[in-house]
Amino acid sequence: MTRTTPSAAPADLVLTGARIHTVDPALPEAEALAVRDGRIVWLGTDAGAAVWTGPDTRVIDAGGRLVLPGFIDAHNHVRLGSDDACVQLAGARTLEAIHERVRAWHAAHPDAEWIEAEAFDYSAIPGGRMPRAGDLDPVTGDTPAFVLSYDVHTAWLNTAALRRLGIDRSRTSLPFGEAETDPETGEPTGFVKDFAIKGLSRAGHRALKELGVPWASADRQYGRLAKSLDDAIGFGLTTVVEPQNSLDDLALFERARAEGRLRSRIVAALFHPRGTTDADLDDFAEAARRHHDDRLRVGPLKLYIDDVVEPRTAALLEPYAGCRHHRGETFYPAEEFGDLLTRLDARGFQCFVHATGDRGIRTVLDAVERARTLNGPRDARHQIVHVECLDPRDTPRFAELGVVACMQPRHCAPEIAGPGQDWAQNVGPERWHKAWPMRSLRTEGAVLAFSSDWNVAEMDPMIGIYTAVTRQPLAGGAAWQPEETVSVETAVHAYTMGSAYANFLEDDRGSLTVGKLADFVVLSRDILRAGPEDIPGAVAETVVVGGEIVHQR
Repeated sequence: MTRTTPSAAPADLVLTGARIHTVDPALPEAEALAVRDGRIVWLGTDAGAAVWTGPDTRVIDAGGRLVLPGFIDAHNHVRLGSDDACVQLAGARTLEAIHERVRAWHAAHPDAEWIEAEAFDYSAIPGGRMPRAGDLDPVTGDTPAFVLSYDVHTAWLNTAALRRLGIDRSRTSLPFGEAETDPETGEPTGFVKDFAIKGLSRAGHRALKELGVPWASADRQYGRLAKSLDDAIGFGLTTVVEPQNSLDDLALFERARAEGRLRSRIVAALFHPRGTTDADLDDFAEAARRHHDDRLRVGPLKLYIDDVVEPRTAALLEPYAGCRHHRGETFYPAEEFGDLLTRLDARGFQCFVHATGDRGIRTVLDAVERARTLNGPRDARHQIVHVECLDPRDTPRFAELGVVACMQPRHCAPEIAGPGQDWAQNVGPERWHKAWPMRSLRTEGAVLAFSSDWNVAEMDPMIGIYTAVTRQPLAGGAAWQPEETVSVETAVHAYTMGSAYANFLEDDRGSLTVGKLADFVVLSRDILRAGPEDIPGAVAETVVVGGEIVHQR
């Protein structure tokens, strides 16, 4: 069987000798395809490829390799990391290891005005507490230090940085976060919560720049973006959804496009913090009208209902393990959030809502249900992003309400969230069955859109697929909550067609289908037939975007 459109001229590009997994049930597999003017015009057998091949046709021989639609990373912070000017703390699992890396960087940069670091792990701090300025002071001295957590939801400052940023007991509610205070002395500890909500907002970012934090400068921002975009195309991510931007940030993408760095297609969501006005929404709508092509699209809105489990700031239905009363807070009262989402839905906005705790997730589902009741059902495709701790009573509501589950499989790896890690300890074993219920959601008919959440976790979709399929550590070992694993085919669908549908892209992307954009990847290994342990070793040999070869290994 072949799929074709009428042809009067040879194709621009022909791929042969492939095992094409199309993610299109109408034609699940093919051996060859042809591309003209950036779109697929034919799929079929190797024998049928000759009629599409002319003297100027570029031919790719896949050598029997697996070809998949280009991966669509539905939640990837390409603007945030990683930053070559920062001390890299990924893998530093003790305070001593953090000290060693900071000390070495400081020795190599003795004249640095700031020490900046990223990707600290909460579990590195002894005793299960949050970090303090005094934990950094011995290795930073009088040089201010600004350290971001691996999830970029919190910041950690030393005493010199507290002074430089003007944080004291009378000034703890900051444009870029909420400074925690010592319950006995009332003095700021050096730990800043809500950085993702406030520090990454337009106002918070401008405040950091005005205070002279180098990390917030335009050049550093662009450097992070350019590096992440290069990484993305190397992993076969032909479309990336950048989930949290201000209007100021759009200039970075425009620059990347002008300089030829925007090889992956971008969907940029705009951040809607508390205090966003109707005038702001008008500006958002205008930005969406201005940026609406197949290379850069602006439009969805990003909101938060809660924070994260590790520092116990996600909203749970029952108290955290070991706590009598504390169960986290939502950023909005339930009724207010319901009214807000209803207003945004009425204006036609699609909403991406960060929700990790079971109470946070339920609050969002209730808000969507309210919006549908008052506004009438529509194809809104609102997303709940993360869905880390889901009460089983709410699982069927995703499909019932048309809510997409945008999930990051790597986050549920045992070495990140499992027994012995902060996530599992804070939630407690009696709630582990609620952890990242990917199979349950799919069984109930929910659309799964998979993503990396870079730079919180590795950008490579092979690592995400491996974790979704095994729920095992990357190095192998016991699975955690294996009843929620999914098949390789399901994981690939969630990284392609699921993510395309989640972002209203299914007419152009997500499958290899005649008429769609010619975005595909040739993998070094057939992950549909390989053992799960071999999936992480697969690499993108060739990446094609719009019929153009943009990466070859």
